[in-house]
Amino acid sequence: MTYAPIVPRAQKFGNNKIFCCLNVQTLILHAMGIEEYIQQSRFRTVHQKAAINLIFTVGWIRERMREIFESEDITAQQFNILRILRGSFPNPLSTLQIRERMLEKMSDTSRIVDRLVSKGFVKKIVCKQDRRLVDVVITEKGKKLLERLDTRETEIDNLLGNLTEKEAATLSALLDKARNASE
Repeated sequence: MTYAPIVPRAQKFGNNKIFCCLNVQTLILHAMGIEEYIQQSRFRTVHQKAAINLIFTVGWIRERMREIFESEDITAQQFNILRILRGSFPNPLSTLQIRERMLEKMSDTSRIVDRLVSKGFVKKIVCKQDRRLVDVVITEKGKKLLERLDTRETEIDNLLGNLTEKEAATLSALLDKARNASE
């Protein structure tokens, strides 16, 4: 008896890829779950598992983003500040306004701005309303840096590229819900 060669065809089924073969053999590949990554099989509650999974995934995403930002010799925090300043351009922002808009609120915003000034990506200007304060504005060099990083948007989006648009929207809504419950 002669069999046709096994030619796998990948089909998406939920989060798993299933390879259907011509001779009815099936190989199921599944994504590693949090249990395998951290080598922990039991959790106190599903909420604990979700929180641990979220913390782990944030670290995973940060590491991938760090690799992208390293190519331009900046940090995620510096990128965030540049992104904020590009959004407000041509209007300058105070360091307090920048801190309020940052994804991660931190007290060392002034120090990060100083590093961006030393790299020529932003400049400080004296606030017109209160000469004791300093405002910050993005420079052309800073805008060009962001334009280079903009070319990598697909790479950044692909960090969650295995989710459908509907799944990504659901994830975002669930994260909003979780965060709003604790405020």
